[in-house]
Formats: sequence, C-alpha cells, structure tokens
Amino acid sequence: MSEPAGPPVPGLARLWTHDPVTAGPYRLVGRLGAGGQGVVYLGEDDAGDRVAVKMVNVDLSDPRARSQFVKEIAAARRVAPFCTAQVLFAEVDGEQPYVVSEFIEGPTLHRQVRESGPLAGNALHRLAVGTVTALAAIHSAGVVHCDLKPDNVVLGRDGPRVIDFGIARALGVTETASSRVMGTTAYMAPERFRNDAVGPPCDVFAWAATIAFAAGGRPPFGNDSLFAVMHRVLHDPPELPPLPPVLDELIRECLAKDPAERPDAERVLVRLLRQGATVTAPLRRESLLEAGNETAGAPTPNHPLPPVPPTAPQPHPTPPTTPQPHPTPPTTPQPHPTPPTTPAPFRAGPTQPAYLPVTEPGVGTGPDGALRRLRREALDAWGISTALFLGSAGAAAGYVASSAIGPAAAVGAVAFVVVYLVRLLVATALGGRPDHG
Repeated sequence: MSEPAGPPVPGLARLWTHDPVTAGPYRLVGRLGAGGQGVVYLGEDDAGDRVAVKMVNVDLSDPRARSQFVKEIAAARRVAPFCTAQVLFAEVDGEQPYVVSEFIEGPTLHRQVRESGPLAGNALHRLAVGTVTALAAIHSAGVVHCDLKPDNVVLGRDGPRVIDFGIARALGVTETASSRVMGTTAYMAPERFRNDAVGPPCDVFAWAATIAFAAGGRPPFGNDSLFAVMHRVLHDPPELPPLPPVLDELIRECLAKDPAERPDAERVLVRLLRQGATVTAPLRRESLLEAGNETAGAPTPNHPLPPVPPTAPQPHPTPPTTPQPHPTPPTTPQPHPTPPTTPAPFRAGPTQPAYLPVTEPGVGTGPDGALRRLRREALDAWGISTALFLGSAGAAAGYVASSAIGPAAAVGAVAFVVVYLVRLLVATALGGRPDHG
C-alpha cells in the first residue's frame, strides 16, 4: 500500500489485494469507505493534493445508461460550492468508471455521533444550517441528492459538508428500497416506496431524518428490519429527541408523509437563519446561500442555544420584532461581544436567538384529492398484505369445510376481494392516514 504524502487521515483503511492503485493522475493510498454504490478511495496527485475517488458500480456499456450518467455528473459539477464537496470530474470511458470529488478532512456525522454522542446547542444549529444550505445549492442547480444520510455529511474544519450529491441519481438508484442498501431505508421518504416521482422533497425528508439522528443518536423511524422501517415511514409519526422549538417544528414539517406539505430547502434555511438572528430581511438566493455558508462555518462560542422543554410552549415574543427592553426567558443576554471574524451582514451572534416568524405562505397545505388518496391506498403494501392474509384464511376455512380445492379457492378469492375493496373505500373516504406525528 502507498503511504499518504500528507498528514494521516483518521479512519483510512489499507487497500485490499484487488483494489486499484491508480485512477487517472491520482495514486490511491487507502480506502475511505464502501457502500452499495461503490468504494471510495483517498487519492493524491504528484503535488500531494488530495481528492476522494469513488469507483462506481455501474455498467456503462449501454449508451443510454452512459448518457444518463454523464448528464447527471455534469449537473452535479454545476452545484455552487456552499457547504458541499465539489465534484471535479468523472471518467466514463475506461473499464472502471469513477467520480473524483473534493476531499473533506473530518469524520462523517454518523461516525461522530457513534463515537462522541449526539450534537446539541450551536453545534446542532450549525449542522442544520450547513446541510440545508448544501441542499438549497444542490436543488438550485437542478440536482437531487437521492441519498442524503449521516454517512454523506462530513464534519470538516470549516463546517459540515454534504458529499455524494447526484451520484445515486447518476447510477439510476432512484426507485425503491429493493435497490438500496438496508442502512439508508431510515432516511428515505415515503414516496420512494411508492411509484411517485422522486424530487427535492425527498431530500428535505432525508435532511430532517439526518438532523433528528444527529440530535438523538437514532433515526426517527428506527433502524431495525427493512420492512418494519418502511412501515413506520409510510404510516407512523416520527419519534424525535428533545429539540429547540423552532427546529422541532421544522423537522416535523419536513417529515410530512405528503411531499407537497414539506417546505423547500430555501424556506427551511430562511427560517433557521431568522431563528439565529442571522438575517432579518429577504435575501437573493446567492446572498442566502452565502449567509448559510457563513453561519455553518463561523467560529461561535461553545455554549448551547436556550434549552426549552419539549412539552412547553415556544417562548418567543410576538411581533413587533424590534428588540425588546426586557430579556427573553429562559436565559439572560450575556455581555460578551459577537466574534469579529464573522461579516456583519451575516453575523451569527452568541446571544439568545430571536425567532422571527416567516411571512411567506405555506406550501401545499390543502388536503389530498380523492383520486390521489384512492391511488395511494390502492398501492398500500400493508393493506394488500392484510387482504392476502385474510383471503388465505378464508381459503383454508373453505377447504376444511368442503375438503375440495375449488370451493376453497373461491372462498379465498371472495374474501380477498371483499376485504381489499372495503379497506380501500373506507381508507379513501376517511382521507387516509394522518401525515404528521
């Protein structure tokens, strides 16, 4: 194995016997990680500059697959470098395709939480801001991440960075859990388990699940068996750890079962920045992303945001939003100044953040249409399974009563159809299951 020319990288594993040793101009010096999409290596050029090289598991012999891969990677390269690890280039003509990205030194969020415990206070706030800033930048370039999870967030020296965006879509892994590794199921939106379109709302759902993991050490829908997690994602409310009121409200909105009811990434970012008193007026997209980037990477004092019991009402003042002469509970403003290293328009102050309500109208707050509910309930795996079970029980009962296969099969078929149709009509009439916990 080649030894890294630069400083050692924590968590870097030795190359395996059959691993490649070079990728274009880079020599591969160790393994950074591996998953269902491929193996990620640490690469170095002759000058000692480091990159992340992902050897992807995809067959590009099909011209259509190759064209789609090139198209998605080209889109990923256009993503603005706000809280993201930039995609530098991709090799598609060789025997082994690979993607080269900026190397971010630091642990993944998953490793950090596993080894050091959940995040809280400013660390959690900066993580939430940084990761949703990355999503806003990714979505504004017309890219969908499709695989946001704690393993794809690196806690770099200058703040959190989102990696691997667009790779899952380039590989065509956008359909259902059957083509995914089990570990990512807990961060997949409900529509990923249906035949619905995959888009930015899927990433917003995954962002909320990732932040919940960072705050509590476990995904909001568990991480046990694949089908148990799928059922909870589709039907059950999330189990969230204690969170600051504004973040708790945002997370619950972003975990809505209906993608139309989730706010987009830019709106989430605005609400987080207003909660931190970073912005108080509308900003252009570029300025908004810059503010998010500054907040996520700014050196802030190591003290927590004001804790609020999860059962208590939110203690923010109501408009007007001008500064009040009395302190806002539960903490008293501190006399220390704001760090001078943060630019004034985007300063992330160390004092208690004042929540400024968002004035933009909500997105998709109306009820589902009857046809949409009917389609969703007709494809519900849990309901179909229940009807199949009762139909099988009816067939067994018929066989016991008549000792003939024909009548037993007829009884089972009738039982299945009756149970399926009754459940479908009742669920549709009642408006389906609730979307919020």
